[in-house]
Amino acid sequence: MDFTGLVTRAAGLLSSDSPYRGPIVSLTTLAVVWLAYRLITRVLRRYVNARVQKPENAQNFFLVWRYVWLGIILVFVLISYSGSLATLGISAAFLGMIMGWSLQAPVTGLAAWLMVVLKRPFKIGDRVIIAGITGDVVDINLTHIILNQVGGTIGGEEKSGRGVLIPNAILFQQVVYNYTFETKYVLDEVTAMITFESDLAEAEKIMIAAAREVTADIIADTKQEPFVRIELTDWGVRLRVRYQALAMDRQRITSEVLRRVLREFAGTPSVEFCYPHTEILYRQKAGTKTAAE
Repeated sequence: MDFTGLVTRAAGLLSSDSPYRGPIVSLTTLAVVWLAYRLITRVLRRYVNARVQKPENAQNFFLVWRYVWLGIILVFVLISYSGSLATLGISAAFLGMIMGWSLQAPVTGLAAWLMVVLKRPFKIGDRVIIAGITGDVVDINLTHIILNQVGGTIGGEEKSGRGVLIPNAILFQQVVYNYTFETKYVLDEVTAMITFESDLAEAEKIMIAAAREVTADIIADTKQEPFVRIELTDWGVRLRVRYQALAMDRQRITSEVLRRVLREFAGTPSVEFCYPHTEILYRQKAGTKTAAE
């Protein structure tokens, strides 16, 4: 049979009055959707398995992925059995709209999980701020991010031991801060206020020496020395010694630096702490006489 005859025969099988139209369209739809599922899954599995930190999370995701696709395939096959391509297209659009509306939160959560796994804005063990909550990432599962909260019940940045579950779905609507995005160190500082009469050079020397002593191992690793920034205020001079600190250990490092600064300032007469206060100075104006004169 020539090519023209094959085309004519195929057109006859797909004609609206053909009893084979429904099964053919159904089988074709099944083959196309199944092929799309296999190709997308293969590519997705390659990236997810290479980047996910907990294999069980990937297994759970692909289990849900498989059942969702099986449901979609079943619906498409049943609809396409009618043999109407127009009905198939309308039904597909309607099905997508209904699923997008009814499963908005779960689908958004899965999409956010994929985004975290593939893009890695943070990973397990990082210290982050999400929705205003600071914590160390303990787990990233299909529905939630689990944090070991930092602060919360206490001041500063010590681990409180309180777990916080943050829904993945809100990640697309929140600004996420990652303390350890590119390195395990962050820039930290200790501030001190000294009087205008204090020896500024000596105060700087003390603060840099304190920071250098506490962070000696970090300096050796980062090759970044502590430095001081100076500001004038209405009642004194503010000094900020800045240094690289471990993101997970900022509270201890700050305390150690401040302890050394306080000890050295106390033993240095030329450096005096300043505090907000007012002084009234009386002086005689040149060329005037006192009442006694």
